[in-house]
Amino acid sequence: MSSWIRRRDHNIFLNAFSFLTCGLLTGVVVAAAVFPVAAMSGLVARAGNTAFANLPGEIKKFRSPQVTRIYASDNKTQIAQFYDEFRSDVPLKDISKYMPAAMIAAEDREFPNHNGVDIKGVARAMVSNNQGKAGKQGASTITMQLVRMSLAYSATNPQEVVDATKDTPKRKVTEMKYAMQLEKELNKDQIIERYLNIAPFGKQTYGIFAASQVYFNKKPKDLTIGQAAMLAGIVRAPSYYDPTTGEGYDQLLQRRNAYVIPGMVETGAITQAEATAAVKEGIPRQVRQVSNGCVSVAKNDWGFFCDYFYRWWLGREEFGSTPYDRERRLKAGGYRITTTLDIKAQTKARENIADQISVNNKNALLLAAVQPGNGKVRLLATNRRFKLDDKAHPQNKITSDPAKAKKGIRGSYPNTTNPLLTGGGDITGYQAGSVMKMFTMVAALEKGYPLAYTIKAEKQYKSGYIIDSGNDSACQGTHFWCPQNSGGGGEGVYNMWTGFGKSINTFFVPLEERVGAENVVSVAKRFGVKFRAPNDALLAQPGNSHQWGAFTLGVSSTTPLDMANAYATLAGDGMYCDPTPIEQITTQAGEKLDVGKPHCVRATSSDVARAALDATRCPVGDSAQLGSCNGATARATRGVVGHPVFGKTGTTDNDKTAALIAGTTSLVVAGYLVNPDWQAHRDRMSHDTVNPAVYNTLADAMKGKPKIQFKRPESRKIALGDQRSIPDVECDSISSARSRLDGAGFSVSVGHDVDSKCPAGTAAGTNPSGRTIRGGVVIIEVSNGKGAEPTPGTTPPTARPPRR
Repeated sequence: MSSWIRRRDHNIFLNAFSFLTCGLLTGVVVAAAVFPVAAMSGLVARAGNTAFANLPGEIKKFRSPQVTRIYASDNKTQIAQFYDEFRSDVPLKDISKYMPAAMIAAEDREFPNHNGVDIKGVARAMVSNNQGKAGKQGASTITMQLVRMSLAYSATNPQEVVDATKDTPKRKVTEMKYAMQLEKELNKDQIIERYLNIAPFGKQTYGIFAASQVYFNKKPKDLTIGQAAMLAGIVRAPSYYDPTTGEGYDQLLQRRNAYVIPGMVETGAITQAEATAAVKEGIPRQVRQVSNGCVSVAKNDWGFFCDYFYRWWLGREEFGSTPYDRERRLKAGGYRITTTLDIKAQTKARENIADQISVNNKNALLLAAVQPGNGKVRLLATNRRFKLDDKAHPQNKITSDPAKAKKGIRGSYPNTTNPLLTGGGDITGYQAGSVMKMFTMVAALEKGYPLAYTIKAEKQYKSGYIIDSGNDSACQGTHFWCPQNSGGGGEGVYNMWTGFGKSINTFFVPLEERVGAENVVSVAKRFGVKFRAPNDALLAQPGNSHQWGAFTLGVSSTTPLDMANAYATLAGDGMYCDPTPIEQITTQAGEKLDVGKPHCVRATSSDVARAALDATRCPVGDSAQLGSCNGATARATRGVVGHPVFGKTGTTDNDKTAALIAGTTSLVVAGYLVNPDWQAHRDRMSHDTVNPAVYNTLADAMKGKPKIQFKRPESRKIALGDQRSIPDVECDSISSARSRLDGAGFSVSVGHDVDSKCPAGTAAGTNPSGRTIRGGVVIIEVSNGKGAEPTPGTTPPTARPPRR
């Protein structure tokens, strides 16, 4: 700080002067010869002689509102900022030396010399104001102004704010008492630093850092003489000296050139030559627009992540007892928040989405990615712009929902601030189809059914679940639910590898029956499904879900974030982690808060998770380690990603949604293709659109990373169960074959005719053959007698006699 601002010595003479000042202001030493009677009846008489002495000795501790800044996971890229008042405190050493000099010239030229109160200034103001002269004089020193603003910010109720700012003698006396006390506690450098960081500069800016950014887009330390003088000139009346208005520009130019800069020469801060150069500096007629909140992020595809963070913050009780309190803390706390957003992965995701679908499409392609083992949300991307539609000049198209379209209601494309990917508000989620079968598989494993457990699937399965007899999916003439496989067909014997790989509905519905639908729903809850839709929430309540047979086929609403995190629970060895947008929250004081750090609980055993994950490799074209896949619904995924991968596709009735989840040991990406505005739409959603966006995004994120294999369960029994040899029944009679297989402990049924060398009507063999799980399905294949011709000189085989 310049030497011309010096701290005064606190000695007996100073204390005597302070006492004299106190007496003067409270009427003890108000000389009739100094002021007219009108003046004497003014400040002192109205304030009261005892008011001054009875005031507290110091101002309540407070912190002025500060900007909270949000960064990506690189801790460098700023995503957004939140504030009530755009302000960030900076130390005096980081402020241009011309700024305090300009402020002193503009507001308080006796600042280096007085004790917090300018006695001569008070006298002049009292005489002038009581004589009715035009233009009231305030006589407030910089220290008194600092006191006034400090009292307002430290107020705990509205009345204290009024008392701190209302133009009354009592307020003036209060300021004087506190100002003199402040001058005892702080030196001049400390006072001017605090003042520069709290003063209002107009255009919603507070403090010198914000003012430097808004008016000149530079740091405070880089301000020139002319710029410092201009900013100092604004503080007296920010709305009056507004350079963006014609009148304000002229008034500010006049104040800067004719008053502030000459004052800097008068106080010795600058030379006349420097002043002559400074008056030639321009004053900006336009100012920088400062972003605030998620609707003004640097890139509007970051807005969905920003909004997720914002909703997460408002839901945390650590930041206040009510959402209002939490929002105030966010917008005034001055936090530095490093989030989990991976900018590179987010950018690639948005590019992959753009390759498949435009922002003007009524359908939305939604991608969410979560890191297994900690729940860190790495990206949230879609073909929408996160912004409010301009009501005066709307860009959004009329909604595709006919009922709403008749009323002229616009849809969510291309602009929306709805939490399409994460849920909340009116967004309860979307039916994603067969991705939900994973929960049935986990529940079965928990109940002791191994991956090798077999079920004979039919084209249509008559379940025990009761529905309305008029429903299209009810068995004809009954009230029982009879699901079919997508596209028909699909009959055969399946285990969990093959049933999951080919997504066989008529395998998973009977499996759900055996496990219990309520147990499947319980797994989904443990894996983080939120059940936001009212009917889903009702069915998910304890005691209500035992008849929810369709749950395994994905009729409940979920979001991409829900399901990315659910599948990440498998890759996380069965540990469910609350999804979080936070890497680190740091206070202004440098304290690191523990809020938002990974919070994980065991959702299922590690062996169950590892076994289920082995089967989930089948749909995405990978090879299971413990069994055979024999089918895939998104085979291209493994080849594109180039890493061990797992996942699942999902489709709802009439292809109203299409989904793919794909993941590795370090990232899980969930993609949904939906119509957020009208879920009863007539479009057919294509996996040719959603699948490439998902697996290309995962591949981009995995480039250069080591290829890590998934862990095997410690017990092979959870995968293979109790394996038994299947008796060789070739050419046995059907009754004999059935009896032998029943006796071996298998679930036996008779299949179709096949070409065989055995006599027609006998057992040609079994499916499967060799070995299978105890109690598993074994189908007797029936010979049609049209097998290989007998070798010349041999006798065709005959049916074997019953074996004992």
